[in-house]
Amino acid sequence: MAPPPAPPRYQQVSIDEVGTPLAQVTFVVVDLETTGGSPRDSAITEIGAVRVRGGQVLGEFQTLVDPGHEIPPYISVLTGITSTMVATAPRIGAVLPGFLEFARGAVLVAHNAPFDLGFLKAACAENGMVWPAAASVDTAVLARRLLSRDEVPNCKLATLAPYFSATTSPTHRALDDARATVDVLHGLFERLGPLGITTLEELSGLTRQVDPERRRKRHLADEVPHGPGVYLFRGPRDEPLYVGTSGDLRSRVRSYFTSGEQRSRITEMVGLAQRVEAIPCAHALEAAVRELRLIARHKPRYNRRSRFPERALWVRLTEEPFPRLSVVRRVRPDAGVFLGPFPDRRAADAAVAAVHEVLPLRQCTARLSPRTPVSACALAEMGRCGAPCTGAQSVPEYAGVAAVFAAAVGHDPRPLLGPLLERVDRLAAEERYEDAAVLRDRVAVLVRAVRRRQRLASLAAVPELVLARPDGQGGWELSVVRYGRLAAAGGAPRGTTVRSVLPGLLATAETVPDADVGQPTSVDETELVLRWLEKPGTRLVQVTGTLACAAPGTGAYSGFLARVEAGRDATDPFADGRSLGTRARPERIASPA
Repeated sequence: MAPPPAPPRYQQVSIDEVGTPLAQVTFVVVDLETTGGSPRDSAITEIGAVRVRGGQVLGEFQTLVDPGHEIPPYISVLTGITSTMVATAPRIGAVLPGFLEFARGAVLVAHNAPFDLGFLKAACAENGMVWPAAASVDTAVLARRLLSRDEVPNCKLATLAPYFSATTSPTHRALDDARATVDVLHGLFERLGPLGITTLEELSGLTRQVDPERRRKRHLADEVPHGPGVYLFRGPRDEPLYVGTSGDLRSRVRSYFTSGEQRSRITEMVGLAQRVEAIPCAHALEAAVRELRLIARHKPRYNRRSRFPERALWVRLTEEPFPRLSVVRRVRPDAGVFLGPFPDRRAADAAVAAVHEVLPLRQCTARLSPRTPVSACALAEMGRCGAPCTGAQSVPEYAGVAAVFAAAVGHDPRPLLGPLLERVDRLAAEERYEDAAVLRDRVAVLVRAVRRRQRLASLAAVPELVLARPDGQGGWELSVVRYGRLAAAGGAPRGTTVRSVLPGLLATAETVPDADVGQPTSVDETELVLRWLEKPGTRLVQVTGTLACAAPGTGAYSGFLARVEAGRDATDPFADGRSLGTRARPERIASPA
């Protein structure tokens, strides 16, 4: 006899999945009467509010407010509130605490919300009170989204109240208008059901302008799971259009179909997208690394950063009898000393210029032979070069000069940077401030590049290390890193130990060649791992090899970099820092004869 079928299993979905049902949301509908149209020169004369939830009125708040000056006659005619009526009323500073307590934890609703909430925010700021970070709904905007001109000629409260058969008519008194707005709000909510809008999150998206084509594509997020990972929007030919990462894939992908995403290029991308591919990951580091690799591989046209890591520039000290500095795009093992990467040619040239300020390295591009001397160039005659081309400098003598640069990149930048900083100080003492600033900025570029290179090299030299971070739920997020490349990612859930999970993770980790064979990974990936390693709370589980920083390194120059950044922040924020090419410079206006 077959066993009886198992009872159906039910799974409770999370709040992130279903949102907050409107029936469970507490709303405070507020209306104000004021002495004018702007909080800059007008004040509040009356506050009325109604607290509702699930269609039931939970409480009401009403008070007159002394504006501190006479109420204009035309305002008294409109609202019926006179200066005599508010003469004994409290000032707004005494009223606000009671209203804020009445509205605590609720979603604020107003008809033309920017007007009412703008006055309340200004009053809070004037009285030194903090305006709560509450969500808000504007019934005027909501009515424009849900009602056609055939139904109502306009979306004024006086028009909407009779249309929805409000029990209270608007009278330009705060509490009456708030009561009428409650009925209008409930009437508008009845229009939301056929649209499939049942949660506060969906309502918030509706009150802002959303492209209908984008909203119709919300179904693309239906199969996307929660949790960390990478998502790919794919186009008509299944080509990757955009790659992104998130700690909650489903919530992030759904946001692309709401009004929260306003970037024009992303709107265009969503219009082309035909499906969304999700790649769940063990934790945020794996997601960020996979995103980098996918962007570098597919180069999606709607991604802007990390698309072309191969375009990064390096400064290379060449391998030849008389080496020189050269700006290149590839790092090759045993092909010289490399400094970088630099984001663009300007930064690379600045670093090279800083080195040439103190090191008499040759700047000519011809290949020199110690056995075949040639004539000296202008730089040699100016004393900017030791003239190895003429035989005035031997190979060992020149190697001593080049060794200063190699040592600076590897571990000790003091012989290179010390004379540069002394020259900056000397120029400033001579009141040659522009020259000092130019050299200072070049030195800052050089220091940052050396620091970055040394930090990356320290991690890229480690054959294997295992990192662990708390996952926030009593477990651990694990990462296996080999030569600066993420080789495996996993986790030890609560109730298990890291040591019990680690053997399986190491067995399935990627085999990564060392730097002698080839560049094992991109600089961006190694920097991601390095930042993960340096986060507070990261634990080093085990290390194969040596993880150490270069000594003495660039730590002594942190104060210099901080001063440079502070000086840059203090510059004129309105200055136009764009450089004009020679051909783009306008001709001078000749004075009339």
